[in-house]
Amino acid sequence: MIELMSIDDLLKINLDIPNYQRPYKWQNKSTIDLLNDIAVAIDEYEKYSDFKYRVGTIILHKNEESENKFDIIDGQQRLITLVLIKCYLDSSFDCSLLYHNFNSKIAQTNIHNNYECIRNWFSLRSNELKENFKKILSNGIEVVVLTVDKLTSAFQLFDSQNTRGKELDPHDLLKAYHLREMQNEPYEMFHAVSKWESFNPNSICNLFDVYLFSILNWAKREKTKTFTANEIDNYKGISESSSYTYAKRAKKADPYFQITEPFISGNDFFEMVTHYLILLNDINRELESNTKFENIKKIIDSDKSVGFKYAVDLFECAVLCYYDKFHNFDEQAIKKLFIWAFMLRIDMQNLGFDSINKYASGEWNDRYTNNIPMFSKIVYARYHNDIANLMIRVDRDNNEPADKKWSKLYKELRIMNGKED
Repeated sequence: MIELMSIDDLLKINLDIPNYQRPYKWQNKSTIDLLNDIAVAIDEYEKYSDFKYRVGTIILHKNEESENKFDIIDGQQRLITLVLIKCYLDSSFDCSLLYHNFNSKIAQTNIHNNYECIRNWFSLRSNELKENFKKILSNGIEVVVLTVDKLTSAFQLFDSQNTRGKELDPHDLLKAYHLREMQNEPYEMFHAVSKWESFNPNSICNLFDVYLFSILNWAKREKTKTFTANEIDNYKGISESSSYTYAKRAKKADPYFQITEPFISGNDFFEMVTHYLILLNDINRELESNTKFENIKKIIDSDKSVGFKYAVDLFECAVLCYYDKFHNFDEQAIKKLFIWAFMLRIDMQNLGFDSINKYASGEWNDRYTNNIPMFSKIVYARYHNDIANLMIRVDRDNNEPADKKWSKLYKELRIMNGKED
């Protein structure tokens, strides 16, 4: 069911926030933006009697355990902020969301900070503006409310709403999709969301954009691109009930994951994310603490330029792909991957992501010292020694880098490869 509702009418409904939802994360900037937008709308509201300021869409799911309760699937951030505004303007205001137990410390902190932000914002405004806010919040602001009976339909609407217009982070869309697959497992949903929210959102974003999606494409000898909502099908997994042979294989493989292999949709997605964040931490600790890789770590920390950072990312992707496959840090293999990645920095006078993309996908170029589709090699290798014993070339014309700026790095790579003492 779709209907236009005033904020007052919407908040008269018995609303709840299901425990699988992310915490209230709006901060002061978003709150101030909303206050300023409403203040601008008040001018139009006063000019035209039929003016309505629309603040987006709210998706509700009719709670299956309580006939008169509706769970907020999408729109809780804006709605909670509007509740905070109404609470400030009217101390007697009451609604069901005020009785929700916000367990998350993140939510508690943001609610407190945003209420203070609202109070400070109004302290600099006239009483007349406060009265106008009360009026427009009562009957001048409306939302599109989509109400569905089935949770699957609610999440489908969530996907649809957030893959057009203002784009939601793709990993949040994946979170919603896989929670939908877990709708009959409420406790597992709660634990999955709790674990998900314990991670830094930027870490999850980088995991997909910098590492997993790049490796997935390069292993197929294809160029990668920015991971957006258009690519989330790559990580929707396969239903546990599927009769496909590869689905049965994926189920038997649980709890083991491989970057290039399918996984079972639902809880396994959250387990997979946790698994690869742990692997990245393992890699960082190994490079930091293992004296065999002391020189690699020193080189990585020696330069912060954009092209150099691309080479670092390429190396880390190669190590993650290798560690994912063989789960060891063989000294010779890691050093071979390092030399392979950083020889591109030596080969190119200017190193951009386009060059990284071509090199990693195995596209041949006579400017490259090594034309090796490394990710494909790793994926199809049977033993880790297949990578450790790869012939990585370091010899160039006149044994000089394309840019003399990298002469010291080139010498380090030659020493690492046994070409110089």
